[in-house]
Amino acid sequence: MKNTINQYKIALHLNYKFKMFSLVLATGTLLLTACSAPKVNDNLAAKPLPKNFDVTSKKAADSGTPFVPLQTATYFKDEKLEKLLDKAVAQNPDYLVMEQRILIANSHLKVAKLALLPSFDLQADASGTRYGKYTMEGVGNFDTNLSQNISDRQRIATGATPNLFLGGKVSWEADIWGKLSNRKKAARQRYFASQQGMRLLKTKLLSDIAELYYELVALDKQAVIYKRNLDTQQHALDIISAQRSVGKATELAVQQFNAQNNNILAEAEQLNLKINQTEKALLTLLGEYGGKVDRSAEFLSGHLKVLNQKISVDSIIHQRPDVSEAYFELMATNADAKSARAAFFPTLNLGGYVGMNSFSFSTFFDSGSFAWQLLGGITAPVFNKGQIKQEFFTANRRQEISFLQYQNTITTAYNELSALLHRTEAFEDVLKYKSKEIEHLEIAVNVSNDLYLNGYANYLEIISAQKNKLQAELDFVDIQLKNANAQILLYKALGGGME
Repeated sequence: MKNTINQYKIALHLNYKFKMFSLVLATGTLLLTACSAPKVNDNLAAKPLPKNFDVTSKKAADSGTPFVPLQTATYFKDEKLEKLLDKAVAQNPDYLVMEQRILIANSHLKVAKLALLPSFDLQADASGTRYGKYTMEGVGNFDTNLSQNISDRQRIATGATPNLFLGGKVSWEADIWGKLSNRKKAARQRYFASQQGMRLLKTKLLSDIAELYYELVALDKQAVIYKRNLDTQQHALDIISAQRSVGKATELAVQQFNAQNNNILAEAEQLNLKINQTEKALLTLLGEYGGKVDRSAEFLSGHLKVLNQKISVDSIIHQRPDVSEAYFELMATNADAKSARAAFFPTLNLGGYVGMNSFSFSTFFDSGSFAWQLLGGITAPVFNKGQIKQEFFTANRRQEISFLQYQNTITTAYNELSALLHRTEAFEDVLKYKSKEIEHLEIAVNVSNDLYLNGYANYLEIISAQKNKLQAELDFVDIQLKNANAQILLYKALGGGME
């Protein structure tokens, strides 16, 4: 008896040592796995931005007014254009598609949040099994039915043995290493990126609308110029024709003026065609089939107020939607890499079930059929054909790509805005000089007519003066349009309108 007790104690001691050894081995395996997992590069940082733009507004340099984020209506200051912009946001198909993509990104975020919670399923199972006589289940059921320790209600049907279950099952993966939380973070960052993408698309859409709108304004102004010059040409032709009738002018002069008139008529007709095509392009962006675009007769804008503010490099660059979108995508890929790294570590899964379980219909709802189970397990990757390493390598490289794209976006934004600030100032001087040129040519046309009537100039000088004036007026409108387009580009470069 004493020997039996000693043997029992030895067995307990050995069992205790075995359990401790197993615990130490499991802990060592976890630590070894943690130490062998590769690291995520968290030291990616963009090159610091300069404190100032290399070319800045003279007005802004002397002003103490801080920069205020743009408002689309106050920037363009054209009520008719503003109505078109509102209509584009409400009807443009591309913009509406992007809204749906944001809803999809939001649904991904919701799913990623719920991944941290346990899953719970209601389950109802019913089956019937005919076990063979020479199987463990068949022999076990036969012996059980012969036992005197069971009641009649506990006897098992051997013809077709039922198995009934009704209850709930729960499972939960413990997020020890941050795999699920980093997935949630990646989904959240991509949702933010999609919102910035929406801002970027809206800015581009409004810029495209404004660009076509200003082109229509320019074409309308050029159409007026052609009409006015045609009237001037016709007046000169009437004078030359009258002088020919009394022998003071030649047929050659008349034909030259007729040719000049027809040239203006042809160019005016081409201009009308371009107006029609530009209107159709604008209506397409508005999501409309046809009609006329209501527009102003002059270029209206409040962009000069923007140039009177101090433009901070850091705040302007980082509020642009393209830079913000690239930043959030970089943060998402960083979270992806951390989630991929967590796959190197063991996974702890917990679960269980509770419900009614029986092998007969008559006892299914008895209290004795109540059953439950708790489960727990740790799974550590050992050999998976390099798949985990490959997924981590891919996630890390995507992070590097996102960083390079982010850096490129910042560099492009800085140089783009710097160039536009210089361009906007330069156009002010160009328009001033071009306006003076037109004034001088207007005088030249009047003088040429007077000189011709008094015999001090020939008809070719009249044609030349009128042609130069026409070209100067058309060029002036072209420069006005380029100036308006520079304002649109500046609107985009400053991040577009804020809600």
